[in-house]
Amino acid sequence: MTSYDDKESILRRIFSYAKPYRIYLFGALLSSLISVTLSLLIPVFIGKAIDYIIGPDNVDFNGVLNTLIYLAVFIIGSTMFQWVMSYCTNKITFLTIKDLRSRVFDKLSFISLEMIDNTPHGNIINTMVNDIDTISDGLLQGFTQLFSGLMTILGTIGFMLNINLGIGIMVILLTPLSLFVAAFISKRTYNKFTEQTRIKGEMGGLIEELLGNQELIKSFSYEDRSIDRFKEINGRLHECGVRAQFYSSLTNPSTRFVNGVVYAAVGILGAFSAIRGNISVGQLSSFLSYANQYTKPFNEISGVITELQSALASAKRVFGLIDLEPESSDEDMLSDLECDGRVSLTDVAFSYQKDTSLIEGLNLNVKPGSRIAIVGPTGSGKTTVINLLMRFYDVDKGSIKVSDVDIKAMKRKTLRSMYGMVLQDTWLFEGTVWENIAYGRSDATKGEIISAAKASYAHGFIKRLPNGYDTIITQNGGNLSQGQRQLLCIARVMLLKPPMLILDEATSNIDTRTEVHIQKAFAKLMKGRTSFIVAHRLSTIKESDLILVMNQGNIIEQGSHEELLDKKGFYHNLYNSQFQTASKL
Repeated sequence: MTSYDDKESILRRIFSYAKPYRIYLFGALLSSLISVTLSLLIPVFIGKAIDYIIGPDNVDFNGVLNTLIYLAVFIIGSTMFQWVMSYCTNKITFLTIKDLRSRVFDKLSFISLEMIDNTPHGNIINTMVNDIDTISDGLLQGFTQLFSGLMTILGTIGFMLNINLGIGIMVILLTPLSLFVAAFISKRTYNKFTEQTRIKGEMGGLIEELLGNQELIKSFSYEDRSIDRFKEINGRLHECGVRAQFYSSLTNPSTRFVNGVVYAAVGILGAFSAIRGNISVGQLSSFLSYANQYTKPFNEISGVITELQSALASAKRVFGLIDLEPESSDEDMLSDLECDGRVSLTDVAFSYQKDTSLIEGLNLNVKPGSRIAIVGPTGSGKTTVINLLMRFYDVDKGSIKVSDVDIKAMKRKTLRSMYGMVLQDTWLFEGTVWENIAYGRSDATKGEIISAAKASYAHGFIKRLPNGYDTIITQNGGNLSQGQRQLLCIARVMLLKPPMLILDEATSNIDTRTEVHIQKAFAKLMKGRTSFIVAHRLSTIKESDLILVMNQGNIIEQGSHEELLDKKGFYHNLYNSQFQTASKL
């Protein structure tokens, strides 16, 4: 992976995204050049107008009038090209940022689930929204301001040298002092802004975590501790932010002080030169105007440099996200496969952390149309098997085959289209009930959607909603109960009718009476389809063809419900413990 730690590499990479729109960049630079040139001509003609006013009753009115006409043309032209520069700058900025944000979002769609699981979601959101906005505000727009400022500085130096060589050289000799001050402060602000953006990402992750789990926080009376965690991060952000702003705030007054010294020196030396007759009063006026124009960009550039430091720090985080390793390409893999429901796992080994083993030597052969239940204590590896079947994670060793084809030899989209999956954790998006049920089949008719809702016993509560199937579901189904959300997720699978099913605690949030109906619906849906069922309530998997009992990543027992009870082993104890507990309650 290429490293982008230094500022030069970050800048090159930013402008690589602006390359398709370089016509606007050239337009901005050209407009800036013309605008600055016209604005620099204004003091020359103001000086000429002053020299036409020699004294009482000794004024060249024609010369003054002609000069005023030139001034009007220069002022109007400078203003127009300044507007063109702003238009081009905004155009290239927004187009580049649009592409950059799209690149980040596309990358999130293709990085592995492992990467997403290991990165705080709030941090990702902060990078995608705030950091990219910082790049927009500081880097791209600042670049044009920087160019305009440098052009003004060089132009004013040229005009001052033309008016009076000695005073011009004196100004040039004092210039490095202002640049040294700006560079000295800039070096320190970059480090602080880098740390500030990192802490902002940490805070975004905490806020996303706390907002998404408010019910849990209140249930465990965790409010005070969550406030303490926030205060600790906010305190570090405050301390770092104060230091960053302190260093950056030094730039402007420091350069203003140096610029004030330059202006005063120009005024004093120019006055003595005028007294000796080396320059006219009009030229002195022009020189003072140039001295003022010369010093002004230093203040603007110092502010731009501060924004650039923050933008570069944000860009580093954005490119860090873009540079995450994507999932291995499956572009040339099998895209079409007739699934007969056969699944086999051969010597499968997998662990989330490479130094901690989880699944070792897992073997399983599933016949077409079989109903496979996976049970075991928490952390035994049940859901991990599901993740491997869906290829959310790749096995470390061994192979998984569907219809005698290794799942690594087919496209992930092809593999996942063979499964209908209902999880314990529901997910709904902001949209109508129609849209949420048809999430996996956008071409489904309303009749098909209603049939799926009836099959999942969701039709009844949907009709009781304010607008029925047209009711807008808020983000993640906030205006529905947990059970209702799960029924809609079940309806999605009912609509798909895939060749294989995965039910991971699919009825855990549904009342017992509704669960009886759902189990009947599932029985119809599972008929002739290979089904994998993860369940804690063992009463729901009695009819399974094969029950796999897992513990510490291994299948320790397997067989039908009756066979496992007769063995009086782990499953027997696990099954009876549930009913003994239930009877005591």
